[in-house]
Amino acid sequence: MHDLVITPRLTIPAGELTMSFARSGGSGGQNVNKVSSKVDLRWNVETSAALHPDDKTWLLQQLRSKLTSDGTLIVTSTLTRDQIKNRDDAESKLTLIVRTALDRPRPRKATKVSRGAKRRRVADKRHKAEIKKNRRASE
Repeated sequence: MHDLVITPRLTIPAGELTMSFARSGGSGGQNVNKVSSKVDLRWNVETSAALHPDDKTWLLQQLRSKLTSDGTLIVTSTLTRDQIKNRDDAESKLTLIVRTALDRPRPRKATKVSRGAKRRRVADKRHKAEIKKNRRASE
């Protein structure tokens, strides 16, 4: 196995990743009984040395529903009947999950409503009021 590059700042060392294989369920005929094509890729976020402490805290918070009780993230792939393709798929899934979870939202900048927007809003209100007033006058 090789190191997994998540972002330019984060690379998960191969030693922190555990990969296991099992027989995949579902259709496939006799192939199912012979080939262990299902891939389980595990990475323990809590014990990872690759993460900065701030990132680790953020990740544990963001992925809390996907982690086991000991802080392990498990990614499974049964996409194809080929073990190598499933291994690549599991690695790309892990990369996508961690990259997405590390994205922090930009803080909102407070802005003022522009003078033109206020003017348009008041003009719109006056226009609607005029329309309703004309309706009453015709009855």
